[in-house]
Amino acid sequence: MLTPIIAILWVLLCIGFAYQILRSQKDPDMLLFWLLFFALVPPVAAIIYCLSGINYRRPRVRERIHSRSKSLFRRQISPELASRCFSDAFMDRVDEPYRPLVNLLRSCGEGNKVYADNSYEIITSGLRKRELLLEDIRSAKKYIHIEYFRFGNDKAGREVRDLLYRKAAEGVEVRFVNNNMIGRNIPRSYFRDMGKHGIEVRPYTHIRYGWRIWLMRINCQNHRKIVVIDGKVAYTGGMNLNDNYFYKWRDTHLRIEGPVIARLQASFIDTWVSCGGVLSHPLEYYFDIPAASEQNPLQGKLLQVVTDAADNPWPSTQLGYEWILQNAREYVYIQTPYFVPPVSFLHALKGAALRGVDVRVMLPKKVDTPLVGPANRAVYEECMEAGVRIYERSGAFIHSKTLVADDNLCVIGASNLDMRSFHINNEVNTFAYDRETALSCKGIFLADLEMAQELRLPEWKENYPWYQALFSSFMRMFYRLL
Repeated sequence: MLTPIIAILWVLLCIGFAYQILRSQKDPDMLLFWLLFFALVPPVAAIIYCLSGINYRRPRVRERIHSRSKSLFRRQISPELASRCFSDAFMDRVDEPYRPLVNLLRSCGEGNKVYADNSYEIITSGLRKRELLLEDIRSAKKYIHIEYFRFGNDKAGREVRDLLYRKAAEGVEVRFVNNNMIGRNIPRSYFRDMGKHGIEVRPYTHIRYGWRIWLMRINCQNHRKIVVIDGKVAYTGGMNLNDNYFYKWRDTHLRIEGPVIARLQASFIDTWVSCGGVLSHPLEYYFDIPAASEQNPLQGKLLQVVTDAADNPWPSTQLGYEWILQNAREYVYIQTPYFVPPVSFLHALKGAALRGVDVRVMLPKKVDTPLVGPANRAVYEECMEAGVRIYERSGAFIHSKTLVADDNLCVIGASNLDMRSFHINNEVNTFAYDRETALSCKGIFLADLEMAQELRLPEWKENYPWYQALFSSFMRMFYRLL
């Protein structure tokens, strides 16, 4: 009697799974991948699909996750505060060629506005970030908001943690979003001790937020790196907080002062409240953003902080990068540690090169994750055939995620060029519409070229073994999971 019942249940499960894939997958390549995967190994495919294949870009999902923060902002954002911190007053200061890009990114997220009169420093050394960050934490008077993808239980992490203990003892509010799925190798006692010392810690993933959100966040991790101190200074970019980023790796980060901090603050508060956190003061208290100081190397600049998440209506980072590639006139220089992008991005990258744009992509020669190296190299040949120049940098692992184009635009952020950053993880990237900043980023890229070797197509075809090429192609099949 059980055999027919099990068979019927199995058929119903297969029909339901196929229906879910057909209904939610808009990418024909991914649709075919999941259907074939399920046909070959149904149980494994079903589990992996539930963890990484479901499309969350639906209003119902977004409303469920952000309902508390939206309610808070609706109740407490006055017209005066909205005008001061979240206005569209600076569009006329954007150069005409880049206004379509600004509008595209604004359409992808209601908070992705342009802010003028910001000052900042581009940080390319972990030691420099350590120096600045510790000094700013020591100077905090009201609050410190911290959100990192990785926070280490090592020399760097404990140095920052111990300083936060002292600031909390002084009465400074310290809030920390713990990306607990990534930091699960750190003992829980580490974060319990933070709470005992007055630091408010909220785990990003927890079953008490609801099983649907928990299931989503098991895979859709919080990849953002944000610190906001007293509304006066903020940090964002590619650097996490552990020994690799302070002492070992080459990365790019920003220390920012000025009005754009309101956007980073709003992003942090949205994440904090969605994780069940509360604020001890009205919102006005956290959006008292002073004017930028005159101590930073870059002054009076236009910035657009763009956030992305699996539940956003549109993949803002991917669309923004593709727009840049499709509209570049002279050059696009890109640094990324992970290069497993979707097909549409590859088309934009190769299309720019075929138009005569100088397109260069710099990656690390040795990656930090074994399976990513072969996946990175899967598309080298087709890119070089189209004229894209590929460089592999030796020396310290380069974790930098930057783009610079045409001496007028650059992007410094957290997003890798892969499906996780474009469609799955929470990300934040800063678009700078400024010639001086772009030239600085261009100079950083050219300096890194001194430690990089350009790959040449004839030598690559001759020296890249067929079995490695086959393995690279095989790994690229799973690019959504890497």
